[in-house]
Amino acid sequence: MLAVDTGLVEEWLSEFKTLPEASISSYATNLKDKSALISSLYKVIQEPQSELLEPVCHQLFEFYRSGEEQLLRFTLQFLPELMWCYLAVSASRDLQSSGCIEALLLGVYNLEIVDKEGHSKVLSFTIPSLSKPSVYHEPSSIGSMALTEGALSQHGLSRVVYSGPHPQREMLTAQNRFEVLTFLLLCYNAALSYMPAVSLQSLCQICSRICVCGYPRQQVRKYKGVNSRIPVSSEFMVQMLTGIYYAFYNGEWDLARKAMDDILYRAQLELYPEPLLVANAIKASLPQGAMKSSKDGTKCIQVEITPTSSRISRNAVTSMSIRGHRWKRHEQAENCNDATEMGNFIIPEISVTNVSGEKTGNGEKSRALAENDVQHIQGVQETATDPRTDSKCMPEIRRQKSVRKMMEDGINSSGRVQF
Repeated sequence: MLAVDTGLVEEWLSEFKTLPEASISSYATNLKDKSALISSLYKVIQEPQSELLEPVCHQLFEFYRSGEEQLLRFTLQFLPELMWCYLAVSASRDLQSSGCIEALLLGVYNLEIVDKEGHSKVLSFTIPSLSKPSVYHEPSSIGSMALTEGALSQHGLSRVVYSGPHPQREMLTAQNRFEVLTFLLLCYNAALSYMPAVSLQSLCQICSRICVCGYPRQQVRKYKGVNSRIPVSSEFMVQMLTGIYYAFYNGEWDLARKAMDDILYRAQLELYPEPLLVANAIKASLPQGAMKSSKDGTKCIQVEITPTSSRISRNAVTSMSIRGHRWKRHEQAENCNDATEMGNFIIPEISVTNVSGEKTGNGEKSRALAENDVQHIQGVQETATDPRTDSKCMPEIRRQKSVRKMMEDGINSSGRVQF
C-alpha cells in the first residue's frame, strides 16, 4: 500500500471525527465523488494485516448507523469486498485476522433485521402473476394458457412471500454464516441502482472467485491467494445472480458474463436447482451482442415488450356483421321487386280451355280462372324464394308477355272468347 493511499485514509478518518452535526449532510453528498479515497479504502480492505483495517471498519459502521442515507450507501458499496475477505480468511482458518470485518458484518446485519423502534422486521415480496403483463413479460408471448377451473380461481390473485423475522447474531459460525451473508447480500441488491461501477466490478470478481476457488477452473481463471474450496449455499448463489444480472445491463458485460459462467459451473457441481434455474433463465434472455450502456447514465434493465395488437380481427364474423349481411340481401331483393313492378305489371296466366278441350260455362269459367290465379301466384312465390332464380326475373316477364298476346288474339272486341 502506497504512502499516498495511507495519507488519504488517515485524513478521512480524522475528518469525520471533527465534523459538526450540521455539516454531515453536505459531507455525505460529496463523499461519493472522491474516487481516490474509495480506491484507497479498497486497498486497505484487501490487506487483512493492515493497521488501518480496524479503524476503517469502525468508521464504516459509524456511517451505517448514523441514519444518513448517503453514508449508509457509502458503506454498502464495500460489502462484496468485505464478504470475500471474510470468506478467504475463514477458508485459511486464520479467524483472528478477520475479527474487525466480522464485527462490521454482524453490526450491519443486526441493524437491518430491526426497524427504528427495535422490533423484528418482516420483509414481504409479491410474486407477479403470469396472466397479467409486466415490464418483464407479455402474456401473449408465453403462448396459449388453458382456462381451467384451477387457473380461473387463481387469476388475479397475488402471492406474497415473507422473509423473517431473523434472529440476532453475536458471532458468525459455520452454521449461520451464509444465513447472515445471504441477508446482507439481499440488502446490497436492494440498493443496486446507487452502487458505483467499482462496486459492481468488485461484485462480479468476488462471485467468480468464490465459485471456482479449489476447483480446476481456478487454474483457467488464474486466481491466486486462496486454494481452498469455499462452501456456498443455494440461496447465497441466487442473490449473487441478482446483482450480476443488474451488472449485465450497466456497463459490466464482460465481468458479469464470466461471473455467471462460474456460478453455473459451481451450481452444476453442487447440483443446486435454484441457481441453475435462475442462471439458465438469465443466459437465455441475454442479447446476442454485448450491451454498450453508459456507466454515468440512468441504470436500468432493458427489456423488450411486444407491441399490443387488436383483439378482434377486422374480418372476424360477429353478430353485427351477420345482421348487416342480412339487411344487404333484403335491400337487394326489394330493389329487384321494385324494378319489376315499375317496368311491367304481372299478368296472371289464364287457361281458357280445360284438359279435354270442352266448353265451360260462365260459373265454371270463373271458378277455373280463380284456381289458375291461385296456382300462378303460388308458382311465382316459389320462384321468388329460390335464390337460384332471383336473377331470372326477366325471362318470366317475357313468358307473361307472350301469354298476354295470346289472350288478346283470342278475345274479340265484344269481350267474348273465341274457340
